[in-house]
Amino acid sequence: MTDLDLAAVNEELKDRSAVEIVQWAAGLGMRCMASTSFSPNSAALLSVVAEAEVDVPVVWVDSGYNMSDAYRVADTLIDRLPLDYRVYAPKVTAARREAVFGGIPHPEDDAERFQQFVQEVKLEPFARAVDDLQAQVWITGIRRHETEFRKGLDIVSRDNRGLLRVAPLFYWQEADVDAYMAERELPSCKHYFDPTKLDEKSECGLHTAA
Repeated sequence: MTDLDLAAVNEELKDRSAVEIVQWAAGLGMRCMASTSFSPNSAALLSVVAEAEVDVPVVWVDSGYNMSDAYRVADTLIDRLPLDYRVYAPKVTAARREAVFGGIPHPEDDAERFQQFVQEVKLEPFARAVDDLQAQVWITGIRRHETEFRKGLDIVSRDNRGLLRVAPLFYWQEADVDAYMAERELPSCKHYFDPTKLDEKSECGLHTAA
């Protein structure tokens, strides 16, 4: 399946439901994983994966810097949507980083140190998960309108690692997500913090990393 015609695949999938896209990805005969951040509305992708009834591990890279609200919602969703969750954390805890390194570096003060922070807190744990699971297909909750970078992608694309990236919600608008969440009465955190993102329109590095 490494020679997939992505243009043809995306044309085929554009009118499929999110559940059908997940089932398509899981049926490729390749090692597949999904990911979550438990950020606002993350429950939509988790619910879609649960509805698809596929055996796919779900990776959560827990930076250790999140808000209590996000952790509470994560616990609720893990209990309510019993998927195969795999939690990966940085090798250095947030508490130790605060004590030894003085917390989160600001990119404007030290861009090199900030990039190293992103590598240690987000990219290395994710790479470890991919390695452990020997993943070839990555199901992700990204949507087209979220960042400039994502506007250049599609439902199915290849990332710089060679992973086949599958985004079942890619063309969903905010109204679609809101309606899906409300219909299923899914919880969403109101307070979320990603220490590797400068703002909500920037990338955390997972989708742009080599």
